[in-house]
Amino acid sequence: MDLQDYGEHNHQRKAAVINDFTSFGRCSLAVTIPILSAMKVQCCSVPTAIFTNHTGFSSYAWTDNTAHMDDYIAEWKKLGLRFDAIHTGFLGSKAQVEFVYRFLEAFRDEKTIVCVDPVMGDYGKLYATYDNELAQAMRGFLGVADILTPNLTEACVLAGVPYRVDMTDDELEVLCAKLCARRATKVVISGIPRGDLLANYVYERSKEPFVCSHKRIGKDRSGTGDVFSSVILADAVNGVDFATSVRKASAFVAKAVKRTVEMGIPEKDGLAIEEVLSDLISSHIP
Repeated sequence: MDLQDYGEHNHQRKAAVINDFTSFGRCSLAVTIPILSAMKVQCCSVPTAIFTNHTGFSSYAWTDNTAHMDDYIAEWKKLGLRFDAIHTGFLGSKAQVEFVYRFLEAFRDEKTIVCVDPVMGDYGKLYATYDNELAQAMRGFLGVADILTPNLTEACVLAGVPYRVDMTDDELEVLCAKLCARRATKVVISGIPRGDLLANYVYERSKEPFVCSHKRIGKDRSGTGDVFSSVILADAVNGVDFATSVRKASAFVAKAVKRTVEMGIPEKDGLAIEEVLSDLISSHIP
């Protein structure tokens, strides 16, 4: 087979996912790969870094992959690869943000869906790896993203508005409209605490926004947002309606959390998606 034949004749749906690979702790690419596979989408990974375990543990070792990331563009261009979607997750530096733009220039066409999961912070604060310069660079993605999956902290940072955990639905609608002012047409702000519920605020341009909630179970767990956004990504590639997709992702996360808590798995170990992954290809998740 000629190198260029890959782009012309391989019609299995593909998503390029730019994120870190964490070997223990069930987050980032370690959850995205099996979820996309279960939903019949080939995950083509671009690791931004490789971690022994995620940074929520008391110690970890890691390797920065920035210097090698442009190799993916060069080699995949030789193969003539094309992607139905391009997804970004955790980015650790301005250099990696700039790489994303080069990757989009190389592989995005009029049919490519760009999903941005802006992994930047939580509880009103940026992560320790982020500074204001990097946060400002991330705002540039509002001009290239089709779908955004931030939590409330990240949505506020991207839109440049003060963080408040008690935002009303009307205020959330205004926030989402700001996020969509440049390009994006679909936003879900995930994990908004409302009493004993966790709410997802769903906004789609020209449609009525709505809230999808599930009961909070246990404490926060690593990788929950990655699991949620991976289901959204796969459904987008498969042409599933956005509202249906958010409900599916929310229900899947809730079921995974419930099963994980029942098994007594520590919070830092993430979600036991292995126990419920088959639900993504069955009728158990709407």
